[in-house]
Amino acid sequence: MGAIGLLFSGAALFLNSLMLLGKAEEKSVAFFNILVGLLQVITPIYLIITSDQSNWSMFNNGAVFLFGFTYLYLGATILKGYDWSGLGWYSLWVAMMALVYAVVFYIQENDVLNALIWVMWAFLWFLFYLSSALKKPYEAYIGRVAFVQSWVTLTLPALFMLLDMWQIAKLQQMWIYVCLASFLYFSVEAIVFFRGRKQTASGSSTIIELKAIPFYMG
Repeated sequence: MGAIGLLFSGAALFLNSLMLLGKAEEKSVAFFNILVGLLQVITPIYLIITSDQSNWSMFNNGAVFLFGFTYLYLGATILKGYDWSGLGWYSLWVAMMALVYAVVFYIQENDVLNALIWVMWAFLWFLFYLSSALKKPYEAYIGRVAFVQSWVTLTLPALFMLLDMWQIAKLQQMWIYVCLASFLYFSVEAIVFFRGRKQTASGSSTIIELKAIPFYMG
């Protein structure tokens, strides 16, 4: 994926994270998703047509479609009021494809950084599957994960590419640690989030039980 595509994917994911956190209105965010989705579908078509048509070129350029169709599907789902289950199951499929890309980058290219980034994307798409297909109320947690990933995996790497800095070995080494730190943050946030949900559910059940206890006066 080119630097410009990464940059605007970062912008779309940033807005999506704010939408999940309840800070941005759905339809206004959906419109931007449509714009970025069109960019991420038209661009790889052009790149494939003008490439050497090798399997590796197809594999690399084809990855952009995973993002493009996600953004288009999300935008259409919101604007047209479709059920979210279709987007959720598509997200599960994309999560599995992202793991394939992670394995290929690690084995074929010995590229630890890109492998980690693809694993992070796979995790996020899997969370979208849980929320959209299985209707799990994890929006607050997913919003935090998406917010971090919009910067760590998309926006900042795109800026480094545009500044011709992304290939610097020390920067890539540092970014591996940034990705690992992000995974640690996701783990801590998950523990806090689910512990809070458990306590809320426990408190609610206690209130229900108290309401069910008959009280007799006199």
